[in-house]
Amino acid sequence: MEQQTGGTCIICGETGREGIHIVTEFICVECEAEMVQTDVRDEKYPFFIHQMRQIWYKKNA
Repeated sequence: MEQQTGGTCIICGETGREGIHIVTEFICVECEAEMVQTDVRDEKYPFFIHQMRQIWYKKNA
C-alpha cells in the first residue's frame, strides 16, 4: 500500500482526495480512518467488507 493523491474511492465514490491505492483500487483517507475504527458488530462493517471485495475481483471478468 502506498499513499497517493487522486482516484475514485471504492467505499464512498468521491474523487480527488488523498488516500491509498491497494492493488488497482483507491480508498480515501476519510474512509480508511472510518474503516479502522469500525467494530465488527457495527452496521457498516458488512458494507465495508462488500466494497473491499472489489480489490480482489477483476472488472469485466
